[in-house]
Amino acid sequence: MPPEGAAAVITAVGFPRMPARVMMALIAAPSGGYTAGELGDRLGVSAAAVSGAVRYLQTLHIIRRVSRPDQRLARYEIISDAWYGMMASNSPVYERLAGYIDEIGAAHSADHAATVRAGEMAEFFRFMARRMPQLIDEWETQRAEQLLAD
Repeated sequence: MPPEGAAAVITAVGFPRMPARVMMALIAAPSGGYTAGELGDRLGVSAAAVSGAVRYLQTLHIIRRVSRPDQRLARYEIISDAWYGMMASNSPVYERLAGYIDEIGAAHSADHAATVRAGEMAEFFRFMARRMPQLIDEWETQRAEQLLAD
């Protein structure tokens, strides 16, 4: 089942398991998404597991809860461009994080290994801060070209 495989992959890189499963189920959901009960049935899990997962995903702005006057139960659906929005809005965080990591390294300057680790990590985040705007621009260009082609 592809959604379970995709959930396993993002879980392997640190995303919590149940939110990963719920997110992948919602990617494969029909128009209008799923109710919490439908997600539980689809995934074979309890309502409590779904509740915690949807709360987590809503906090990250990956999914949204949709209430409709003609339906008793709310539905959940993936927010279009959620990953794009998350990556684009987090770009300034990388530089700020690099600064904090520099401070940690400086506070432990007597420990050469800690200083090296902090320096390498800070440089990685600075690299991401420089490259992320370029990557976002590339994505927007590619997406616009695809929309024109369709």
